[in-house]
Amino acid sequence: MASTVTTSSLSLASAPEALTEAPHSSDTETHASNVPQGDKERVLIIGGGFAGLNLAKRLDRKRYQVLMVDRNNFHSFPPLFYQIASSGLAASNISFPLRREFKKLGGTSYHMGHVKQIDTASKTVTTSYETIRYDKLVIAAGTTNNYFGMKDMDQKVFGIKTIGEAMYTRDEILDRLERGAIARDPELRRKLLSFIVVGGGPAGVEIAGALGEMKRDILPREYPDLDPREMRIVLVEGSGKLLGAMSEKASRTALRDLEKLLVEVRLNTVMSDYTDKVVTFADGSKEYWETLIWTAGVCGQPMPGIDKRHIGHGARIITDEYNRLIGENDVYAIGDIALMSVPGFENGHPQVAQVAIQQARNLARNLNLEGKETPLPFRYNNKGSMATIGKYRAVVDLKNRSLSGWIAWMAWMFIHLISIVGFRNKLNVLLNWIWNYLTYSTSLRLLLRPVKYPLRRHWGD
Repeated sequence: MASTVTTSSLSLASAPEALTEAPHSSDTETHASNVPQGDKERVLIIGGGFAGLNLAKRLDRKRYQVLMVDRNNFHSFPPLFYQIASSGLAASNISFPLRREFKKLGGTSYHMGHVKQIDTASKTVTTSYETIRYDKLVIAAGTTNNYFGMKDMDQKVFGIKTIGEAMYTRDEILDRLERGAIARDPELRRKLLSFIVVGGGPAGVEIAGALGEMKRDILPREYPDLDPREMRIVLVEGSGKLLGAMSEKASRTALRDLEKLLVEVRLNTVMSDYTDKVVTFADGSKEYWETLIWTAGVCGQPMPGIDKRHIGHGARIITDEYNRLIGENDVYAIGDIALMSVPGFENGHPQVAQVAIQQARNLARNLNLEGKETPLPFRYNNKGSMATIGKYRAVVDLKNRSLSGWIAWMAWMFIHLISIVGFRNKLNVLLNWIWNYLTYSTSLRLLLRPVKYPLRRHWGD
């Protein structure tokens, strides 16, 4: 759903912290996988997000041996990354160990690693640490931030696309508030408390709303040395409406609610550069912004070894309606990284969680019945979209109607709560929400800076 239950917000989609190419390091040696195959076909899944995990759960263990490769040893829930960044939830509340899930499934193993090379001719995948042979390969690696050609943006801006990014962004937000609280120079304080969010989709609306709630409700309670009016929050969107994939009603409601939360919204505003904390807009104007949070776009994770003829718009992998790479034997792509052009979705399906989950289930069905029944082409069942703007504020688009306000907010909480993996996680999130929304108080506004040394060279540091 467009918080959507996306893989970028249940729109957030697929492999929350999917795989990126990492350089070989001098103290790391790649070797052949030590997992014996036996007489079963081996299915290798790249990515442990919505698509990868749902596929792994549904494959027939009597027929297949299932291996999963991901850089992280956990599955996480991208639609709530913004709550990590705004100190509403802890990372552990929305993450679940893959090994614990696979222990229940049986016949499944997890392998940590960055994908460095896919060789479809020899049917092998080489990671940072090993080379794994497969019979069938399923790429479910999700997406990464798309900076639209602007150089070195990943080194300048903050994001909420992964658990790591969200935690880092949280620390930097708290850092600005703490330094602002002790700054004697009004101009320095004004700069420190300037926040700009780029991108008016679900993720952008949600983090901007969370910052607005911090400005309106948290600063007066916990930062008495700060005047909330000194904290400035701006959300910029390149198109003429917020939540572009949702209805006009939802867009207008989101705009109104953000303004009530003291967030300034600028539509039809395109950013062209960000250097030395100065944002340059397409009209040539320049403004200083201390903290820039990027939610403006995504593109497919790089998959070295996949022929360029299989790569389409947004660096997504082109598939047929059965999620197969055309011309490749036993190679599939599902979720946010897959680009399937069918009537009604000529430019591919939306990169949301429901698409990833439904594609995983359809592919599992086809693989389990392979050779016994005719495979079913994928057909997307759009169950709706949603986004939250803050306490008691959300928008929901269903097939025949739109909801907003308190009832939409309750629906948003319910859908997201049941979608989180693990009963303990569901309970922790529910208790955190109840406590936070009743008291505006949280023990999570802790500035936790990680240490760097000793260097972990096998991570590619």
